[in-house]
Amino acid sequence: MKSLLLLSILAALAVAVLCYESHESMESYEISPFINRRYANTFISQQQRWRNKAQERIRERIKPAYEFNREACDDFKLCERYATIYGYNAAYNRYFRQLRGGK
Repeated sequence: MKSLLLLSILAALAVAVLCYESHESMESYEISPFINRRYANTFISQQQRWRNKAQERIRERIKPAYEFNREACDDFKLCERYATIYGYNAAYNRYFRQLRGGK
């Protein structure tokens, strides 16, 4: 009888410890992870947004040749598989260099 009483007390104590919700676990309920549409664009100013778009356009124009090769290879499944083993340069040379007049 004593062991049953001791076991039930230990079980109740374990349930209380494991099911206790601390203050840290309640913090996620206080703030919603979603933002109202009205305030969604307030994090970045209009000028910063314009600057980021301009920089992205510049990066697209002056993209290196290997990046164009990689994008071409990513669109072709066989080339992409070959690239995972041998690298994008070798895969591009195998699948696309012959089409463009190279050796």
